Amino acid sequence: MSAHDTHDHAHAHDHNGHGHDDHHDDHGSHPHVSFKGYMVGFVLSVILTAIPFWLVMHKVISSTSATALVILGIGAVQMVVHMIYFLHLTPSAEKGWTMLSTLFTIMMLVIVMSGSLWVMYHMNQNMMPGMHGGAGHGGQMEHAGQVGTGGQTAPLPQSTP
Repeated sequence: MSAHDTHDHAHAHDHNGHGHDDHHDDHGSHPHVSFKGYMVGFVLSVILTAIPFWLVMHKVISSTSATALVILGIGAVQMVVHMIYFLHLTPSAEKGWTMLSTLFTIMMLVIVMSGSLWVMYHMNQNMMPGMHGGAGHGGQMEHAGQVGTGGQTAPLPQSTP
């Protein structure tokens, strides 16, 4: 063991015998984590989970679309609760870079999800025009070479040039 190794080993512990990796009161930019903070997050999460369950089970809102929008809103609030109380993402954490990357991720998620829903809606409209009560054959769907005739299918007449 060299003198340099002895020097490093001697300074690896402070006067109380604790290593430098032990927690001290100086947290720097890291938020203070407490049992109370975790319990507040847990209680909020339970409440934000119980409300949508209650809304659906007791049919509090008659419109399913309105119920879905309320549940989506509560889900967004619950995501914020999780980010603050469990992931400790605050504007001051990591000098704001963590929050900035989270906002970028949310923006990309919204773009991808809305774009996917838009494409799927228009694909459905363009690929299945007879299914939407349009100007097809009275809402009956045409199949390759066959037309619906009262529950039975008959081949289309062949035209000769």
